[in-house]
Amino acid sequence: MRIGIGLPNQVRDVHAPVIPAWARRAEEAGFATLGTTGRVAYPGVMDTVALAAAAGATTTIGLLSQVMVATTWPGALLAKEAASIDGVSNGRLTLGLGVGIREDDFVVPGHGPRDRGARMDRDLATYRSIWAGEPIPGSPNPAVPAGGRQVPLLFGANTPAAFRRMATSSDGYIAGSVPADLASGAFDAARAAWQAAGRSGQPRLIGLNYFALGDPDRGRANIADYYAATGQFQDLVVDNVHTDAESLRDAVKQFEALGADELILSPGTDDLDEITRLADIVL
Repeated sequence: MRIGIGLPNQVRDVHAPVIPAWARRAEEAGFATLGTTGRVAYPGVMDTVALAAAAGATTTIGLLSQVMVATTWPGALLAKEAASIDGVSNGRLTLGLGVGIREDDFVVPGHGPRDRGARMDRDLATYRSIWAGEPIPGSPNPAVPAGGRQVPLLFGANTPAAFRRMATSSDGYIAGSVPADLASGAFDAARAAWQAAGRSGQPRLIGLNYFALGDPDRGRANIADYYAATGQFQDLVVDNVHTDAESLRDAVKQFEALGADELILSPGTDDLDEITRLADIVL
């Protein structure tokens, strides 16, 4: 199982210049992937910008949005941004997508929270068309340079529609930031949806957890603040923040036992030394 690390792009009031420095240090430490957590109505760095900054600061480490609230963007614009990040990173991007749950993230007129599931289904066709180099509707020109690729997709969430999209339109599934015993049921549902859709092989399965080693209290407080509008899920996530070596090693073993392909551990603070602390435990 691969081990990734999140960028601190959605730590409240993150010191933005830390993003490329974090990316470089994470790659040097040997992590497999850099992940971003994304929303609009929160004082952090936009996930597309964080991914682009990480792409420019690194050469080999994978890049993943975990997950991006895709329905807050017009489909053609997100498709072009994603293809651009994938291009400058030399094909290292995977888009983890969701339809979103917080209404205040939907700030673009005409792209509100209503009918966002149906809009996601339409946007998927737009992504594929643009990444194939087809002309933008109303223009003779494609949106992306020749020689690009279909950016790999993953889906999150636990609704029947999310599992359907995952199985029919992506490479796999991202579980929420929950303990392994809860992620187990979601992984099983993803496998079942994959099989029901007639897909061969197995879906790519990604687990997410949080950690806070240098300053556990501040890390938990930051994570609680980010999930403040999510009701009981906030307590579930905060109670599962890993603050010591034993807890982190147990989580790695548990997700590995579930058959996860990767576990990405996201930080509760933007302290660069957290990268070394984590690497010393899990790598």
